Amino acid sequence: MGVSLSRAAQWTTASSGTGKLELTPMNTSLLKEILCFVEQFSSQHPQEAEHVFKEPLQWSTTLVASDFKTDYDISDSDVRSHEKDSEGRPLLQLSPPTVYVRSFSQLSKFVHLADDKKLEELRACLEENRQPVVNILGPSFASLLEKEGANTDELSLIGEGEDEDQGRDSEVKVRLFLLLQNLDTQLLSKCLKEISEQVRLDPTAAKNEVELLRRFCSEGETRALKSVRYTSDYEFSNGCRAPPWRQVHGEMCYLVIEPCDTETLYVTCSTAGAFLNGGIKQDGEESGYEGTSIMYQDLVTLLNSRSPHFAENINKQDFAVQELPSTQKIQHVESVDAEEQGQPQRSCEQQEKNVHEKAGQQHTPNKAGGKKKYEPYTRWKNLGLVSPCGKAEEKNPSKSSGKERSGEMQKKKLGAKSKMKAEFSVSSLPGRLSSQKIRNPAGAVPADVFSESSSESEEEEEQPERRPESNTDLPSEYWQIQKLVKYLKGGDQTATVLTLCAMMDFNLMQETCQLAIRDVGGLEVLINLLDTDEVKCKIGSLKILRKISHNVQIRRTIVDMGGLRSIVKILDSPDKDLKALAAETIANVARFRRARRTVRQYGGIKKLVKLLECVPNLANLTANQVKDVEVARCGALALWSCSKSTKNKEAIRKAEGIPLLGCLLKSPHENMLIPVVGTLQECASEESYRIAIQKEGMIRDLVKNLSSDNDELQMHCASAIFKCAEDQQTRVLVHKYKGLQPLVSLLSKAGNKQLLAAATGAIWKCSISVENVAKLQEYKALDTLVGLLTDQPEEVLVNVVGALGEFAQIPANKATIRKCGGIKLLVNLLTGTNQALLVNVTKAVGACATDKDNMAIIDQLDGVRLVWSLLKNPSADVQSSAAWALCPCIENAKTDDRLRRHLAEAISHCCMWGSNRASFGEAGAVASLVRYLKSKERPVHQSTAMALYQLSKDPNNCITMHGKGVVKDQQGCDIAAQKPGKRSRWSSNTPCKPAAARCLPLIHFIGSEDEMLQEASAGCVRNIRLLALANTKARLFH
Repeated sequence: MGVSLSRAAQWTTASSGTGKLELTPMNTSLLKEILCFVEQFSSQHPQEAEHVFKEPLQWSTTLVASDFKTDYDISDSDVRSHEKDSEGRPLLQLSPPTVYVRSFSQLSKFVHLADDKKLEELRACLEENRQPVVNILGPSFASLLEKEGANTDELSLIGEGEDEDQGRDSEVKVRLFLLLQNLDTQLLSKCLKEISEQVRLDPTAAKNEVELLRRFCSEGETRALKSVRYTSDYEFSNGCRAPPWRQVHGEMCYLVIEPCDTETLYVTCSTAGAFLNGGIKQDGEESGYEGTSIMYQDLVTLLNSRSPHFAENINKQDFAVQELPSTQKIQHVESVDAEEQGQPQRSCEQQEKNVHEKAGQQHTPNKAGGKKKYEPYTRWKNLGLVSPCGKAEEKNPSKSSGKERSGEMQKKKLGAKSKMKAEFSVSSLPGRLSSQKIRNPAGAVPADVFSESSSESEEEEEQPERRPESNTDLPSEYWQIQKLVKYLKGGDQTATVLTLCAMMDFNLMQETCQLAIRDVGGLEVLINLLDTDEVKCKIGSLKILRKISHNVQIRRTIVDMGGLRSIVKILDSPDKDLKALAAETIANVARFRRARRTVRQYGGIKKLVKLLECVPNLANLTANQVKDVEVARCGALALWSCSKSTKNKEAIRKAEGIPLLGCLLKSPHENMLIPVVGTLQECASEESYRIAIQKEGMIRDLVKNLSSDNDELQMHCASAIFKCAEDQQTRVLVHKYKGLQPLVSLLSKAGNKQLLAAATGAIWKCSISVENVAKLQEYKALDTLVGLLTDQPEEVLVNVVGALGEFAQIPANKATIRKCGGIKLLVNLLTGTNQALLVNVTKAVGACATDKDNMAIIDQLDGVRLVWSLLKNPSADVQSSAAWALCPCIENAKTDDRLRRHLAEAISHCCMWGSNRASFGEAGAVASLVRYLKSKERPVHQSTAMALYQLSKDPNNCITMHGKGVVKDQQGCDIAAQKPGKRSRWSSNTPCKPAAARCLPLIHFIGSEDEMLQEASAGCVRNIRLLALANTKARLFH
């Protein structure tokens, strides 16, 4: 957190001298590592976490007073922690917008409170505290951290001469220092590993690219540039022209480039790419090295963005293609995008398969053969940058030197330079953005700024693109769509509308057509069209975006380009067709977390809820009302996608979306009902929604739609009931509206696993109520459920077994489960690993074990041992459920001494946690354990005595033990073994009777040679004795 920030982190430069952390994969990785360290610090290092910082860490935060909960004093907008330092200053103080933190303990709590803004807050903290170690430990420790070989001897000198309290504080400081030093080492190692895996530019690639650009500096109107020159003619042995003190920053050379249509550009070429500098005109200048632009992947990309003339001329048709001899084997190269860096280098044969993917090739008819032949750009071939893979390389790959590998890397990087997208002007349309305003990832809302925790799962993982092995595999539609996109870039309003219509004639649900639009820059054009004043252009663009956004890669690209801002903005349009198309497009795009978050950030949730206002239940609708219904349907679709986010669920509720959804739930149209019920069942995981669904009378409609002919609608209704039936009132309403029979009938659709999981889940939760179980039995639900214990996915089994556990609470049903063969099937499931399933299985087995015939089968199948083994499961829920199941097993099992021993031992260990000893007593385990004392085996006596000792710490258990004869008489007897006739120290008058006559059988075990048995027996008798004395005193004095 010290050296790593200064050496490894990537900072922007600013005129004020205070840079920001760049939004790069490297920085994101560093932030996530530091975040993990901070989050876990309090639990892993509690003493160091309480250490008060030398100076507080302070930064501007987005959190407000309402985000803080207990342990804080809140006054208006100010917040102070209860914890204070020795001078009475709070360890955390919020004075909006600044927060002050003085310990890792408070920093860890603050990070947890930040929730989905964790990375954003951490980034702000580090940006405003560039040397956090100085604030935390002071400058002396921070200077040691900068040293390469700081050791404990140097650390010990810092604390010399201090008193005892200060010495202890210094010890904590040293340990804290070592933890931070270890973190720094881990961060630097991680960065080094990532850097070593990245494919980077090298001097040879930069030199070849400059030579390429010089070829375009000819005379005449067709030239792309005026001139390109180096600032220095001297070339070092490594191929760089930058001075050595700049080479350590990855800089290779500096260029002065004169475009034809803009001012002179001063460019730095580095291993990471190209960027504009402060104006280095010649060798030897001491200033101007700071970047003044973003990093571009290569010179061509930089020039494309800065010079429209260059972009236009570089992509003209006469540059694009040239026929090659058919016998020549072409070396095809591909670009290396930011996401692909760090992947292993590919061979020539593998690179050859990627002709189309990212080389931006065009096509022309092959005059000789009469067929189309696709070739690389001429500008690469003419310069010798596209060459065949030599056989010598293939024959002797092991001898390839570092220089050869560098050349191979150069070819691969130069492939990226061939990906040149033409900028375009669409100013002919009213209100349309110019080519320089096309949004790109740099202009979009950064993902890391709104990064949130993993509480909300990412439904879509990054997926590799499936592309044809060569461009000859591409269908003609691919090239036709690319031509249309070029017309779309430069056409006027009429041409734009006609081009959009022509594009919609293609099958835009086909992946090839979708990627064709993206590859040639069509997404930028379509998104820009959304900001025009022309309704027809917006409608055409949205119709295309609505279809192609089914593609995972494209919807991510739309979000990266900031397209959601424009789409959300259209939701306020007075045109109903536009609103419906925008909402449906959002429904497709918002299928991953970042998109859902972006919709909420731009105020999209409130706008989507507003779309739900319509009158769907009228028999005869006017044309205008039909449009309102369609808008509402599309709004419900979008809310369905957005509702997978917990924060979006709350936003929908606050926007008063629940009553509107309840109104739409009465619609007779299935295409309306499916998204509405889908949204409700997503939101029903929140208690506030379940209460609202009851109050709005939606249970009746959900039950009604269980009888629909549409499987998807039935599935969503059953799923909503599944979640809502956690509440007693919902279970009553389902019974009242006769929803149990439709749920049982859905069990016959065993082929539809999603529907089956929803139906069994709903039956499980409804069966928590005993009256519902009786009703379900009338429909033979139990027999059907037992039949579903085999050949089903785990999500179905969890629900089925959960329902059986509830059914087994009724004695008659236990016999039914046994007769249907359910006991064996349940025992077989005890060997699984799914924790939710194990919780339900142990509960069901425990419920069935109260029947002696069932217990005989469980014992025969070794079920008790399997339940006992689950006490070692890492899940506390599984352990608890297994412990409960053991109680009836102990009481009813015909067990041998070996099993008795382990059961008693398990109970003994379980009694040490929470209120388990009382729970065992309530379950009847005490009486059964007392009978174990009749065994002839000493190990059984030992484990039983230990269990009874633990159980005797509960007063009710002591009473049970006394009643079962563990101690027959507690009147006037010292429980320790005494000789007959000796007077007790508790009674001066009454001599003790022989011990064997009164304290059987534990009194015998107190005299055992086994020390553990002695102690456990004595401890148990002592607890019983103390309870008896307490009762006696109570009677005497009250």
